[in-house]
Amino acid sequence: MKNLSIMIIVLLSAIGTNAQSKNLQKATFGMGCFWCSEALSQRLSGVISVRSGYEGGNIANPSYEEVCTGTTGHAEAIEVTYDPLKIKYDELLEVFWKSHDPTTLNRQGADIGPQYRSVIFYHNDEQRKIAESYKKELNDTKVFAKPIVTEIRKAAPFYVAENYHQDYFNKNGSEPYCRLVILPKMEKLEKLFKAKLKH
Repeated sequence: MKNLSIMIIVLLSAIGTNAQSKNLQKATFGMGCFWCSEALSQRLSGVISVRSGYEGGNIANPSYEEVCTGTTGHAEAIEVTYDPLKIKYDELLEVFWKSHDPTTLNRQGADIGPQYRSVIFYHNDEQRKIAESYKKELNDTKVFAKPIVTEIRKAAPFYVAENYHQDYFNKNGSEPYCRLVILPKMEKLEKLFKAKLKH
């Protein structure tokens, strides 16, 4: 009887996990260095996981060194798994637009090259429509002084970056790049989106 109870509990747990996983969705963004993008997205309530990687290029399984040459066509990107019951796609887009400069072509600050371009990789038609509408509204209302150059492209194969790139800020927060570049972005996130952050 005890074994039967245990089996029932395990079965119900598995059903619950599968039900939850069916509700989860993916969003993929390129907004400069993926160390920054990952750190910001990890803080958002409703975000389940974030992976740093490469997307939008013309070779399979590129290495960081290859992507850094700017010749593979890949962007440094983050793949965000999120719960749409807790955070909406347009809310992720709002953080995206406000966390980098979408008006600079192939550049974010001192990071220069096509691998640092601003890009949204949409996973379905609904994401595409929301992203295109949002971009148009920002341009029409001249929220930014210059036109937005962000690409909106269909999701391509996403190649997960090397292990040392994953969870970078949490593991290397005292490094100069983290303190000088990522930390100010984190402070801005805290100021603009405090209500959307994990406690």
